[in-house]
Amino acid sequence: MPVTQRTAAAAPGLSLAAPACLAAGGLSVLAFAPFHYWPVQIAAMTLLFWHSSRQVRIRDSALLACAYGTGWFGAAVWWLYVSMHDFGGLPGWMAALAVVLLAVFLSGFPALALACEAWFRLRRGVRWEVSLLVVLPALWMLSEWLRGWVLTGFPWAATGYAHTDSPLAGFAPLLGVYGLGWLAAVFAALLAALLLRKPLTSLQRNLLVLPAALVLVAGVLLQQIDWTHPHGKPISVRLLQGNVPQEMKFDPAQIRENLDLYRDMITASPADLVATPETALPVLLQRLPADFVQSLVGYTSTSGSAVLFGIPAADSAQHYANSVIGLGPNAPPGSAYRYDKHHLVPFGEFVPPGARWFIDMMHIPLGDFSSGGVAQPPFAVRDQQIMPNICYEDLFGEEIAATIRHAVLAGRPQPTILLNLSNIAWFGNTIALPQHLQISRMRALEVRRPMLRATNTGVTAVISPHGKVLDQLKPYTRGILSATVQGQSGWTPYSLYGNWLVVVLAAALLAVVSLRSGGGTAKNAPESLRAGKNR
Repeated sequence: MPVTQRTAAAAPGLSLAAPACLAAGGLSVLAFAPFHYWPVQIAAMTLLFWHSSRQVRIRDSALLACAYGTGWFGAAVWWLYVSMHDFGGLPGWMAALAVVLLAVFLSGFPALALACEAWFRLRRGVRWEVSLLVVLPALWMLSEWLRGWVLTGFPWAATGYAHTDSPLAGFAPLLGVYGLGWLAAVFAALLAALLLRKPLTSLQRNLLVLPAALVLVAGVLLQQIDWTHPHGKPISVRLLQGNVPQEMKFDPAQIRENLDLYRDMITASPADLVATPETALPVLLQRLPADFVQSLVGYTSTSGSAVLFGIPAADSAQHYANSVIGLGPNAPPGSAYRYDKHHLVPFGEFVPPGARWFIDMMHIPLGDFSSGGVAQPPFAVRDQQIMPNICYEDLFGEEIAATIRHAVLAGRPQPTILLNLSNIAWFGNTIALPQHLQISRMRALEVRRPMLRATNTGVTAVISPHGKVLDQLKPYTRGILSATVQGQSGWTPYSLYGNWLVVVLAAALLAVVSLRSGGGTAKNAPESLRAGKNR
């Protein structure tokens, strides 16, 4: 009997495998914050890889990955329903359908990875062991990288984020979040190979288990490396969490009350740095009341404090930006620091072509913002250089690394402390808040710098260069988080090479496998399936 026929007989039908992969993808959300059960993710991926490697049609592998991805992304970003229904006014069925359609769209990226792996295995004749252990993890990582930039990118819940607290976290300064996802995929592939190849000799088992053990040990050892070193003297910081209800934030009747709230919180006591959340001041910079501006300038002058506050800024009637404005204690009039958000949110800060009808259905104040540059200068606070990023921007580690890389190469002052200003009250008190905190932790791990978070409703926090949360405020409470923070300078491999290191390595690996592959043989099916043992 031909190999493909016998393998098809052994492989389970999609009617059983697809629901199993859908459920596994949904359960993988338990690996991310706030649950942090990272082994669940590897187990879920193992099930997907095991089922996929038993298929003999490319489309079947793609369909299984699509099922897995739909469960994965549906469970990870269901909170988008809150913004569209509770705040946007969309009917519940339409908001739910939009979330499902987004999950199906995003599932196309893992589906592409598994379809390409099946092509290598079934069309290029790559041995199934090589295809599973080498080709599939590399393709998985590349598919996540693609998801991070296609159509401006949506890398939320990327595989690597599940490993901020696993031994793999030690590789973040080397390989970044996508590299951690690659290693996690290798672990899943090793487990799938153990299940597929039966019986195993002791040597074969050791050859599969030993590399995994070495990677875990290396990850633990790498966590002991600092990569960066203390810079200057620590600074005192105060991070404000106003907890302004989203439905009141842009209400014209509440604007003065919101301004007074943040004026009082800012000027309550001195600190080297005081930071507000994103758009904490819900008016255009040019329309701030004169008495409000005077109170901030007087506070910085008399207290010696620096203030960074989030506010929209207009350059013309057609061009305005989501900005952070900085006031220093000794800055001359008219010389305020300004950072403009670079990576804008589709459907939130710009309207994709052809999507205006969808935006018009929601009652959310959205528009088309102007984008700032990728590598904008930091804000100097005593010995430290503060590098702001706004909300969604900290999903893009490559762009944050670029600010450090450009400074290193140009010989300019390096950012020593990262600061994220966010307002994700649009998503209610959901898992979006701890997930976003976990994303910020990964950024600290990648570039080995402290990350500060000032948010409207949470999670306001101080994160160490090793990605540990040192202190945080309870979500959906009003408060001020005070801390002393030591800045760091230097560079990690990731801050210099960004994602290109893992992308080039994966592409080179796939090119070598493709060049060395021959025609299809019986070796491209697992031995246990060829023998019919799994029927």
